[in-house]
Amino acid sequence: MQCLRIVSWNIRKAVGLDWRRKPERVLRVLKRLEPDIVLLQESDKRLPPRPPALPLDLVRRAGWTAIDADPDTPSIGHHGNAILLRPDITLQAMIALDLPGLEPRGAVLATVTRPGMSLTLGGLHLGLRQRDRLAQMAHVLDAAHQFDGPIVLGGDLNEWRKTKSLVPPGSNWTEIAPGPSFHASAPRFSLDRFVINEAVTIDGHGVVSRQSAERASDHLPIWMDIELSDQTKPRNGF
Repeated sequence: MQCLRIVSWNIRKAVGLDWRRKPERVLRVLKRLEPDIVLLQESDKRLPPRPPALPLDLVRRAGWTAIDADPDTPSIGHHGNAILLRPDITLQAMIALDLPGLEPRGAVLATVTRPGMSLTLGGLHLGLRQRDRLAQMAHVLDAAHQFDGPIVLGGDLNEWRKTKSLVPPGSNWTEIAPGPSFHASAPRFSLDRFVINEAVTIDGHGVVSRQSAERASDHLPIWMDIELSDQTKPRNGF
């Protein structure tokens, strides 16, 4: 059995509640959480040429490998969606998705491996309109069907209602809302969530406290610990 900690966080371009851009603060918070994998939203400054909000040299010095999800830009993500990996986890395959809807939105799906383990990740940031969110989630889940094995999606789903799930009822997908993560100054809304398939076993999940998050964003990070059965042969998602 392999255990992994996954963190998802909308870092608001590394601009904190004090309206100061401090990428070192974001990376300091992440280091304390000790995740194996990080899914970030709003990881770049959005306007062309989309420079990263977390400079790559700082990311590397902090001990992370950033998946190059958008080689045509200097960003570390695609539409701001970035995936950071511990050095012992290797990218095997990746696709970047442009999502339907009024606003430009995207997602990243990636299969990563380490000895005895294969896992497909998805980082996403959905739109502000409900009909867009439903269409965008359906698009991501449809793309995820080409992958085998355990799948964990995470991100800012922008769903304000506590009891509303964006995954189809009766499917093999489960949506996990660890708790209120927005606004970081007084959390009331569970905008940040995970979506898993039935091959993933959850060992725990939660929302990072306001004190631990250091006012580094208007969202609080969420985390989930999972267990995966050992696999003798890593699976290819394609």
